[in-house]
Amino acid sequence: MKIVYAGTPQFAVAPLKKLYEAGYEIVAVLTQPDKPQGRKGILTPSPVKVAAEELSLPVLQPSKLKEDCSALASIGADCMVTCAYGQILTEEVLGLFPLGVWNIHASLLPEYRGAAPIPRAIMDGKRVTGITVMKTELGLDTGDILCAQEVEIAENDTCGTLSEKLSLLGAELIARSLKGIKEATLTPQGEGFTCKKVQRTEVDFSKSAKEVSCLIRSLSPAPLAYATANGIQLNFFMASTKEYDGNEPYGTVLTQSPKEGLVVKCGEGAVVITELQPAGGKRMRASDFMNGRKIGKGTRFEDKSVL
Repeated sequence: MKIVYAGTPQFAVAPLKKLYEAGYEIVAVLTQPDKPQGRKGILTPSPVKVAAEELSLPVLQPSKLKEDCSALASIGADCMVTCAYGQILTEEVLGLFPLGVWNIHASLLPEYRGAAPIPRAIMDGKRVTGITVMKTELGLDTGDILCAQEVEIAENDTCGTLSEKLSLLGAELIARSLKGIKEATLTPQGEGFTCKKVQRTEVDFSKSAKEVSCLIRSLSPAPLAYATANGIQLNFFMASTKEYDGNEPYGTVLTQSPKEGLVVKCGEGAVVITELQPAGGKRMRASDFMNGRKIGKGTRFEDKSVL
């Protein structure tokens, strides 16, 4: 079986390596073009391209696959595996592979179709998510399901840590299931929904501590949740919840200590922020930042609930 693998971010590296280690014949790796990074705009290859070159696999990087798939057509592969590739596949592309195109998706479909299933599951307070391997069709993540497996979302999971878990699970599932695709019985999806991309978001402390904690963890390590107090903008990386029923206004800093970090009153309960980054600074423990700073007990973060 000749396979084309299509993927771009770090999430897609583990499945590529697993297919290679399992002995599948990967005849080409499809990934997004190199992009400028940093202040100097240095062209940087995708994590999948780096991994493919380490494995001595040929790499294709069309800027718009839907406009030119001639190179892909000339390969004559049997099937394609996709994982967060980042480009829409047309009917012409899907028709190139006799054994189909199979996608590794980071949710239990039909929930969380679309581009941001991992952060959205955390943001919504879900306790379980998973990986689905599905046959790709023209609809967005609506194809028939080959297999799926659950993963628990831990209370301290961020988008980053959950992505690592799901990437490894996706690798195991695709390597195991691809062998039987000729005889596989597929399961049609039911009604589902598509989630939108996430973006950098200002924290609204009028919400419950659970909602605030879920927001912070869902956007970590990027694009991050943030808030401002005394003119100082802080990005938040890690948070947990704490029971509290005091009558201070929400957004008020309750304590700051090496043991707890930065504790902020919410509309219900309190959120404990343990890792943060001042604008223009480095990521650090919240307790380290608070030492000698202008944000201390009694300081109130700006109220965004009225905007």
